[in-house]
Amino acid sequence: MAEVLNVNVKDGIKLTPKDFGSTQDVRWCPGCGDYAVLSQIQKVFPELGIPKENFVWVSGIGCSSRFPYYMSTYGFHSIHGRAAAIATGVKANRPDLSVWVATGDGDLLSIGGNHFIHACRKNVDLKVLLFNNQIYGLTKGQYSPTSEKGKVTKSSPYGSVDYPFNPASLAIGAEATFIARTLDRDIKHMQQMIQRAAAHKGIAFVEVYQNCVIFNDGAFEPLTDKETKADNVLVLEHNKPMVFGKNDDKGIRLNGLNPEVVSLTDGKYSIGDLWVHDEFDKNPARAMILASFQELEGFPTPIGVFRQISKSTLDGDIAEQVENITVKKGKGDLEKLLFSGNTWEVE
Repeated sequence: MAEVLNVNVKDGIKLTPKDFGSTQDVRWCPGCGDYAVLSQIQKVFPELGIPKENFVWVSGIGCSSRFPYYMSTYGFHSIHGRAAAIATGVKANRPDLSVWVATGDGDLLSIGGNHFIHACRKNVDLKVLLFNNQIYGLTKGQYSPTSEKGKVTKSSPYGSVDYPFNPASLAIGAEATFIARTLDRDIKHMQQMIQRAAAHKGIAFVEVYQNCVIFNDGAFEPLTDKETKADNVLVLEHNKPMVFGKNDDKGIRLNGLNPEVVSLTDGKYSIGDLWVHDEFDKNPARAMILASFQELEGFPTPIGVFRQISKSTLDGDIAEQVENITVKKGKGDLEKLLFSGNTWEVE
């Protein structure tokens, strides 16, 4: 994992969260989970050791996609679903920049799904934050690609008959090299995930469970309420057994490839019997099992880093290839290329 520096200095003055706040009025609904994400990004960025002018935010369309307006960095508010493609172009041409994508479950996983999976497959060095509120908020409450089956909305008055996407499973299957999940109400954990994503070399996908107070309020309440969170959330920590519950009285064990929730108080199982998390596991099978928990009744929702591996990036490989060919053949001549081969003049 790449090192995260502790300071970001401009002209001898350490930057603060205020330096990353823009003059634009924030136009999200009061109480929206997007505020929490914005706040934590602005807190983390001064600590990354990256010059402010080297940050770029790219977004598509949706409530979350107003994000570039609220960051005092370079940015693109692009078109629906195309944020990953445009961000790929930025990073491929300027590999020195730190390129971030702000996107929602509709923007990234519906019209933008194809661009997302290929950004994962190519391992473009992007940081993709998915604001997942399981609804189309900007267009007033239609069901989205992550809405649960049976969801009653304006576009599904009798309940959605679609099966939802599992974003973590999709990212793992598309071979993303860093996959994590966090909660908008867990500020400390969100900061850690943003820092970890920033330090990763390659595509870093962070799914943020984010509340929409207007059209899907309380969708993640069992995971954020103080009374229920401990029994419904599994905090993933590398090289530690998977324990959860108010009194740390439950755990996860693997029976072959089948996960099981077990009690740690009935004498049948102990800490030593539990599944120990390995976020650096090169085999994606266990990460995929973790991602499947949300479809299994009685299982907690994992948050934290599911998996991270290292391999070369698209932008790095492009830069290396161009450099090597330039050494061998010299700098290319664009005009000569355009007018070579089968060309003709039209009068």
